Amino acid sequence: MDGTMNSEPVATPFKRLTFGIIFGYACMMIALITPAILLLTFKMIEISPNDYTSTFGLVAGIGAFFAMIGNPIGGAVSDRTNVAFGRRRTWIIAGPIVGCACLLWIGMATELWQVATAWAIAQFFFNCGMAAYHALIPDQVPVEKQGTLSGILGLVTPIAIVIGMALMTFMTDAAPITKWAALSIIGIIGPIISAFIIKDGKNTVARVNSTHIPLVKRFSAIYPSPRRYPEFTWAFISKFLLMMGFSSSVYLSVMLMNRMGYSEAEATSGVATLQMISLAAMALTSVIGGTLSDKAKKQKSFLYGSAFIMLIGTLIFAFMPNYSAFIIATVIIGLGAGCFTAVDTALVARILPRKEDSAKDFGLMNVANALPQSIVPAIAPLLLAIGGWSFFYITLAACLLASILATKPLPEIGEPFGPKKQHASADPKSKGI
Repeated sequence: MDGTMNSEPVATPFKRLTFGIIFGYACMMIALITPAILLLTFKMIEISPNDYTSTFGLVAGIGAFFAMIGNPIGGAVSDRTNVAFGRRRTWIIAGPIVGCACLLWIGMATELWQVATAWAIAQFFFNCGMAAYHALIPDQVPVEKQGTLSGILGLVTPIAIVIGMALMTFMTDAAPITKWAALSIIGIIGPIISAFIIKDGKNTVARVNSTHIPLVKRFSAIYPSPRRYPEFTWAFISKFLLMMGFSSSVYLSVMLMNRMGYSEAEATSGVATLQMISLAAMALTSVIGGTLSDKAKKQKSFLYGSAFIMLIGTLIFAFMPNYSAFIIATVIIGLGAGCFTAVDTALVARILPRKEDSAKDFGLMNVANALPQSIVPAIAPLLLAIGGWSFFYITLAACLLASILATKPLPEIGEPFGPKKQHASADPKSKGI
């Protein structure tokens, strides 16, 4: 048996929905991203001080796999959750609760296997919550406002990073377990409050016989058919490659300590400063980029320009190893990333194949967003062994260039896509006959 979902028509007022998503998502991301950027590095130094770059890569790589499966699986489960509290709100709360419990486990861990296991579980469940939040955009936001909300949502992660870094700077002298506990509390309270701000409905589940469903269609229920919906796959590839370039920020603390010789306190302060600068740059282009894209009814040109700007900033990191240059590069990358995040999220919401699978498909797309943040530190030791820090950043710049090329097949606003495009091309009138 298989299930077809039908949601009761529920809509949260736009301003209330926006506040609920931003508040809850930001608190969740503070709990997730702050360890990924800072505390996990320090934990690896504590457990294996002589080879922390390798052990950090190992833990991040394991976490990458669970982040990869957590978003689509969590999205699919959210789409099919049938409780009165709501399919999105249920996982907005459940995901962070489990994730934050695992953060506390990491704070108390004394062995590598414990950290790796806890981080994997945390990544999985935080990504379940992430999928539920993102699904609210196609669920409840009108198409004409999706770019605006996407632009605002694009600011949430950098804001969360800055708040997390500022908190860690303030807590420099606190015990490590106190830092992990503080992040866990924030990561639980925010989503719980947001779940009571956002309205959500109960699903009705119509069961249908799936005995004779072909294997190809069964696979399409997991991932949209690349033949029928090639745009979805191209959007995935484009986002993944761009986030590979952007995710060097996850390795900032390691870079400052290993490349520049910073102490733990200096690295904390340095990362916090760079992230605040990045936030300011992203704030300038995220909301503006999303709004201008909505007004111009164009998206691809914004994506091209954003990726190219980020490429320039990444090359500065490659060839100018001093902190002043890092500040300039961070500004440049932030300007591009802010605009890309806003416009790309709106584009993805527009080309989702099936509205009833929106959380699952957004979850798949969020794999492209979250996975590079774990892959980059996982492959960093190999890239560093091949050609040092310059080669590391050149490789990520190449990913940004490839992202520009992968954007070309995406449909512009107003252009047909998926089955509609195939039908249009089969229409003799569309060929001028």
